[in-house]
Amino acid sequence: MDPTLLNFQPQKLRRVTWNEAGAGTYDCPMSRRDQIRMTDEEIAAYLGEPHLCTIGTVGPGGTIHMVAMNYGFIDGTPAFWTYQKAQKTKNLERNPTISMLVDSGRKYSELRGVSIQGRGELITDTDAVLALADSMGERYGRLAEDARASAPKRAVVKVVADKILSWDHTKLGGRY
Repeated sequence: MDPTLLNFQPQKLRRVTWNEAGAGTYDCPMSRRDQIRMTDEEIAAYLGEPHLCTIGTVGPGGTIHMVAMNYGFIDGTPAFWTYQKAQKTKNLERNPTISMLVDSGRKYSELRGVSIQGRGELITDTDAVLALADSMGERYGRLAEDARASAPKRAVVKVVADKILSWDHTKLGGRY
């Protein structure tokens, strides 16, 4: 059968070492994972866009508590604000494990995203809360004064990364 009928596209190859001693190498197709991974610069640019994020914390019974949030940056680190008595705050006080997902796209060929796994650092300082409010205001539009007035009741959660995963399916050019 003619390979052009199957829309055959030769894959890029990468050199892989066969064993620890380096003896023997072989060529294998470049993984899709390698093809769609964003560079550090692409991750920074993507997170700099005004997306929503999904935050996951560990609830009291071990279930995952998921919420959609706006986010900004404190000292270049992604962060969001929440009430000090909110469930996610209580979860982080018990267990600082956190996940943050920022993603977009409707079709598979448009999917882009960044997943950050790490720990949530709680900051209750009002000045830090207001600084984050300003960061979010730059991204999503100025916050109402009543939102800013709630700063003493709020906490900042910095998402300190242990692991970052990313994907940009637009790099595949519509191919799977």
